[in-house]
Amino acid sequence: MEAKIGKFFDSIGAFFSGGDQIPWCDSDIIVGCEREIKEAGDDASKEVKDESIMRLSWALVHSRKPEDVQRGIAMLEAALASASNPLQKREKLYLLAVGYYRSGDYSRSRQLLDLCLEIAPDWRQALTLKKTVEDRIAKDGVIGIGIAATAVGLLAGGVAVVAAAARKK
Repeated sequence: MEAKIGKFFDSIGAFFSGGDQIPWCDSDIIVGCEREIKEAGDDASKEVKDESIMRLSWALVHSRKPEDVQRGIAMLEAALASASNPLQKREKLYLLAVGYYRSGDYSRSRQLLDLCLEIAPDWRQALTLKKTVEDRIAKDGVIGIGIAATAVGLLAGGVAVVAAAARKK
């Protein structure tokens, strides 16, 4: 019985915390990626620079700091125009979707994942993130409905109290 109660509260906690399977990135990894770009300098080939920028972008959109996520989104949006092949475009779209998910823009994340899945319909990573995004959108809707129902209940209760007070006079 105790185990069932614990499992129930764990599921409630997961519902409200929005637990997902997307990894987080520490700031020391971001610093390392920035150092890698700086050390490559102007002498590095375009391919080496692009790979370094992709690693930094990955690290930024997986950061716990909102300002890092926003910087990653900006880098990826700028780099998306130069995506020369479908695989590069798919990767950049996916990372942008992660960034928008982390920043709370779930509808934009879902749009980018749809574009991603047009390129690679069976890509499990994108399918998994899309399910996570859709679950989050649904959960936010449920929470919104709960808040609205509570507000209506409080309003109705307030009206009842005022009506009861008016009858007593």
